Amino acid sequence: MSEGPGREPAQLPQLPLRPGRPAFSRRTRFVLLLVLVGVFAVLLVGGVMLAHSSSKGRVVTIPKADRNASVALIRAAEAVNFHPPRLDGVGKIESDPASAAKILTKGLLPIGARAPDFTLHTPTGTPVSLRDLRGKAVLLELFATWCPHCNAEAPHLKELYAKLPRSKVGFVSIDGNSDDAASALAYHIWYGLPFPALLDQAGRTVTYPEHGPIGPVSRKYGVSLWPTFYVLDPQGRVTWRSAGEQPDALLERELRRAIRAR
Repeated sequence: MSEGPGREPAQLPQLPLRPGRPAFSRRTRFVLLLVLVGVFAVLLVGGVMLAHSSSKGRVVTIPKADRNASVALIRAAEAVNFHPPRLDGVGKIESDPASAAKILTKGLLPIGARAPDFTLHTPTGTPVSLRDLRGKAVLLELFATWCPHCNAEAPHLKELYAKLPRSKVGFVSIDGNSDDAASALAYHIWYGLPFPALLDQAGRTVTYPEHGPIGPVSRKYGVSLWPTFYVLDPQGRVTWRSAGEQPDALLERELRRAIRAR
């Protein structure tokens, strides 16, 4: 655009042409480069982890009982790549009323029998004995990691455990499938179970999802189907038992009855 008549051309302010500040030293430039590379690496790793976790779509918290696991055991549990097995029709009865239960007692210990004592270890090596729970009603679950019915029960048992008074009730799960420690730990962490899972191993151990030999303690309890449940009174006597999935209402009812047993 041309200037109007009679106007003097606009004058731009003069700017200094010399540098306003000295250039960074070579050492400073090198340090800045390292910082930028470090920031980029952190962002890259974080992005990969976020993408990985997003693809999994699941975050788990390691239960308190499993936090003493060694790094090697945690890595072995990750390598198991545990995912719950699925089977049509499984996982429905838990929400039914107690009257819907199908009680299966063939081969199991009779009502009133003294429950065989045992000392077994968690996947991290902590010993747990049944006699340590004397004075409490006990829900004893014998399970296998590959069993769809056991997997269906796991989150329900976690909820039931949270409802009952810890001072009066104890839960114990026994992995009677001779699973190795990594497989049982992967199962336990997947469901975030707050009560112990114990290893009942025969002469040969297996890795999920293999079917292993029934462990010696599970045999003492007459197990032939997974899961098998026992309710014990505070003196360690059998007050109720059955194989198979069970309604939450039934297990809660039997545990509350066992609390009052004399």
